[in-house]
Amino acid sequence: MARYMLSIYQPVGDPPPPEVLEPIMRDLDAVNQEMRAAGAWVFAAGLHDPSTATVLRAQEGEVLVTDGPFAEGKEHLGGFTIIEAPDLDAALEWGRKVARALTLPIEVRPLHFGTC
Repeated sequence: MARYMLSIYQPVGDPPPPEVLEPIMRDLDAVNQEMRAAGAWVFAAGLHDPSTATVLRAQEGEVLVTDGPFAEGKEHLGGFTIIEAPDLDAALEWGRKVARALTLPIEVRPLHFGTC
């Protein structure tokens, strides 16, 4: 089984109000439970706002430390789920289910384990 990351891209700004967010989170929980039951779910995590990020960049033998994300955008990586799936088609199907639950863009990408 290969591992895939389902990246969740969310818009910059305040979260939706509870009456919008609660049904979305309930739907996401149902998909997560389905993934667990199928043995596909490995782990998931949400991320704090991009303003909490610190970027480290090697430059001329030194490592520069800067606050915040290195790119400006209307969306940011808000969280991710790591799954196991037999192939890309199966991973894409889980990604579709997460996209339907969250109503946000989901990027599906295989994980590469080895030396960098």
